[in-house]
Amino acid sequence: MKKILYLTAILFLAACSNKPKDSATELADLKKQQADLNAKIATLQTAVGKKDSVKSTDVSTYTVKSGNFTNYVQIQGRIDAQDNVTAYSQSAGIITAIYVKTGQHVSRGQVLVQLDNSVLNQNIAQAQTQVNLNRTLFERQKNLWDQKIGTEVQFLQAQTALQSSIKQVSSLKEQADMYRITSPINGSIDQMDLKLGQVISPGTNGIRIVNADNLKVKADVPESYSGSVNQGDKVLVLFPDANDSLKATVTFAAKVIDQAARSFAVEIKLPHTKELRPNMTAILKIADYSHNNSIVIPINAIQRSESGDYVFVNANGFAKKKTIKVGATYGGQSQILSGLSAGDQLVTEGASEIEDGDKLKVLTASGN
Repeated sequence: MKKILYLTAILFLAACSNKPKDSATELADLKKQQADLNAKIATLQTAVGKKDSVKSTDVSTYTVKSGNFTNYVQIQGRIDAQDNVTAYSQSAGIITAIYVKTGQHVSRGQVLVQLDNSVLNQNIAQAQTQVNLNRTLFERQKNLWDQKIGTEVQFLQAQTALQSSIKQVSSLKEQADMYRITSPINGSIDQMDLKLGQVISPGTNGIRIVNADNLKVKADVPESYSGSVNQGDKVLVLFPDANDSLKATVTFAAKVIDQAARSFAVEIKLPHTKELRPNMTAILKIADYSHNNSIVIPINAIQRSESGDYVFVNANGFAKKKTIKVGATYGGQSQILSGLSAGDQLVTEGASEIEDGDKLKVLTASGN
């Protein structure tokens, strides 16, 4: 009996709830539901947008290609003349004559400056007079000796006296030559600061003579490159001050390491050109390693970790991590020995901001 009463009450309530609403009330309910749905949609769109922006990173890519890679040893040197000397007087004295001026071309052995050697010249004149006398005595004694007149001792004495006086004159002339400055090479007067009447001494106030037709670059290479830099290697020589460059070969590489500097000397002969001058700065780029068909990438694309070097490539819009083995590096470019292939889309800019699997947005692509 109780069950029948409960069922009757439920049916009565259901009939009351299904009573149709008026149009105004129903419209108001629907608008409220629509507003709630629009708010939920906007919230979800905002959340989805933020989620997408976190995963998508702006990057630049470069298409990996194979080509020639050359590693250079770059060192600084200076231009020097093959013949670059300073001529000095060998005796102290007063300058009595200057025969050249700065910039003048001179020949080997040419007298440049004369010092006062008047006393020696007088001694030479006296000695020459003695030579003439001894020569006359010797010739007379020889004529007598040829005629079997006189003794052999007299003949030998006359001969010895002549030879001795000749040697004395020669010695005095050599001393007189020490009172002049002569050019030891063919070249041009590069520097001279001498005046008439000036007193100079050996080793001071010299005249610098340079043969600019024979120039070379001299540099010191660190000991660590002793096994890779050798005579005959190709070298690119840059002259920053002259805004010029040329290709040449290493003409000399020392075999001995300097104990103090821990380096060895190299030289490169240069062709004659009026733009180059001794003591100008030269930058040497010596090719110590070259390899064809190498994978070469910008060094800034390489990421480093405790487990090794790696890069990211663009794989259909997503970052893919690749472990690589790096070889030589020069000029901001690194040779890749393994881990990359030609055609890979290497991430260059933005690589430090991504992880493996991140979504990528390529802004610029180069190397295609």
